[in-house]
Amino acid sequence: MPTVTTHRPPSIKVIGTNGQISLGKQFAGKQVLVEEQEEGVWLVRTASIVPDNERWLHSPQGSADITSALNWTKSNAPTDANVDATLEKLIND
Repeated sequence: MPTVTTHRPPSIKVIGTNGQISLGKQFAGKQVLVEEQEEGVWLVRTASIVPDNERWLHSPQGSADITSALNWTKSNAPTDANVDATLEKLIND
């Protein structure tokens, strides 16, 4: 998917006494990466952050595993058969 770049003229912002700067309401609630490229030069980019324990979902193998599991559920309808045996196994393992 191509990235659309919008160029806006520079604007002057003042960093408040609490160390914060407002980028505008259009960015409210967004996650950003802030990189200090050199003293006084910051690059701020919107980003999607993936928690470490969910990263596997975004790998080729994780995606394949999820697809396989979803396909399995389509051809294996839920059933109450063997519930007692399953519960017994869970309790004893």
